[in-house]
Amino acid sequence: MASQPTEEKAKQSTLSFLRVWGESPVPPTILATLITSLHARPPQTLPLLFPPVLLASTFLNLYSYTTDSAGITAAWSGLYLLLARRRKPEHMMQKFGTRGIVRATTMGICGINVVAGGWVYATGQTAGEGESVR
Repeated sequence: MASQPTEEKAKQSTLSFLRVWGESPVPPTILATLITSLHARPPQTLPLLFPPVLLASTFLNLYSYTTDSAGITAAWSGLYLLLARRRKPEHMMQKFGTRGIVRATTMGICGINVVAGGWVYATGQTAGEGESVR
């Protein structure tokens, strides 16, 4: 009986963390910065298509379209995660060097964005859903 309120509190805090992360404009901005730092030198065109979309998602979030912004962030973070998982480092130093740590951080933020943004998009209301049409 005593464990049930603790489990409920833990579940509530996890869901509130996901909601706060998914509604924040900071994670897509950080992700766009990390993606740019990884793929700007030498320039790689396909991965460099992601930062403008993520920054546009941040722009939407700042203009109070948090649910739509969370959906865009989740979708594009998932696409980048699929793209980044294809590349396998050959040597051990490539995994634990500066570039490898930045790559791992980027993929971790992508994973959290997919879960948190998906949760906010699935449970949130868009701007037009709450109004009645006459």
